[in-house]
Amino acid sequence: MENSKPFAPINKQNRIEYLDMVRGIAIFGILIANLRWFSLYTPGVPARFIFPEIDHTVRLLQYIFIEGKFYSIFSLLFGWGMAIQIERSRRDDASTAAFLKRRMWFMLLLGGIHMFVIWEGDIVFLYGLMGFILVSLRKYSNRTLLITGIALLLSPIFLYFLKMQFSWVNWPSDILYEVGEKVYQMQGLIDQDTSRTPVLAETTNIFSIVGITWADAPYRFAYLFFVSRIPKVLGAMLIGFVIARTDFYTKAIQYKTRMLQFFVVGLLIFVPLNTVLVLHLKNEDAYYALQTEGLYYVVVYAFTIFPLSLVYMAGLALAFEKRWAHKILKPVLSVGRTAFSNYVGQSLIGIILFYGIGFGWAQQFGPLAWTILAVIIFSAEVIISSIWLKYFRFGLLEWIWRSFTYRKVQPLLVARK
Repeated sequence: MENSKPFAPINKQNRIEYLDMVRGIAIFGILIANLRWFSLYTPGVPARFIFPEIDHTVRLLQYIFIEGKFYSIFSLLFGWGMAIQIERSRRDDASTAAFLKRRMWFMLLLGGIHMFVIWEGDIVFLYGLMGFILVSLRKYSNRTLLITGIALLLSPIFLYFLKMQFSWVNWPSDILYEVGEKVYQMQGLIDQDTSRTPVLAETTNIFSIVGITWADAPYRFAYLFFVSRIPKVLGAMLIGFVIARTDFYTKAIQYKTRMLQFFVVGLLIFVPLNTVLVLHLKNEDAYYALQTEGLYYVVVYAFTIFPLSLVYMAGLALAFEKRWAHKILKPVLSVGRTAFSNYVGQSLIGIILFYGIGFGWAQQFGPLAWTILAVIIFSAEVIISSIWLKYFRFGLLEWIWRSFTYRKVQPLLVARK
């Protein structure tokens, strides 16, 4: 029989603070990575806040320590969070699945608005799609899900090799690139490479920006298919799902010495490997031309990016156990608890700062400048989110999402005693 108790959102007291903290840190890392695209940065173009020598070093450090790591963490946390939702569900399995699918439908709606109207670099829409797959796999054993997750994380190696041998393997990307070009041409433009930056940097017409964003969406999915981002994201989600379901974090944190060893050894192994990846194997021309050098890059990428993400998470877990570090990191929890709102907010800030419709700072910021800007923006998000949560239970988008999901308007104001 179906339990008569209704679903209820996980309340603040029951949250795992560690997850909120790591989610907040991931939002910061994603902001640094995304500002490169919002700024419309073009290497070699001189500008006021571009410092070639320093920027080269900063960009190198971004590739080594940031690129790919934080979306991996964010993906893992998504799977972790879904497992918690299932564990704390008050209904039978069929009702829980229906609830989670409803949650994913509204995630697709909100992510789709973000992706097709605001910024095509959105990840929420993709997460919504992967969420449906995650729900369908929920009954499989932890062993099966773990093996599947690892296989998916390594699958880009096999997929890249197949693309080298058979052109038809890459047909989803090819078709989506063609769709993107046609949408650009429908607007009287040439293609993404030629038209995107000048239009976004100069236009003050919001409909022109929306048109570019709409046209960029097929290019975005073409890119996701080409770089095999989709299986990587799903693989990370499955591993996060297993971590939550086995309560691995609670067990692992009890063995702080071993976790510290994993953290130190992981840094000693994977930071140098990431450095080799960037300095000696990263060749975009070879990669996109499906050459052997590109395959070497994919192999090393598969064995270094996600493991370094796990090392980061171990280090943050150890730090969070220290009283002094906990005090420093605790303000970040507010960003983690309002991650969706802050993530979309970052897109709006990027548009206002860099596009012609706003301050028009396009192509004026290099890696050093946009990293400093990211620190400023994130600091503001920490302050604003902390104040917001004193008066409201959820971020604005989280509240909308929850209200749709639970089919009733959720209480937004914090109850006053």
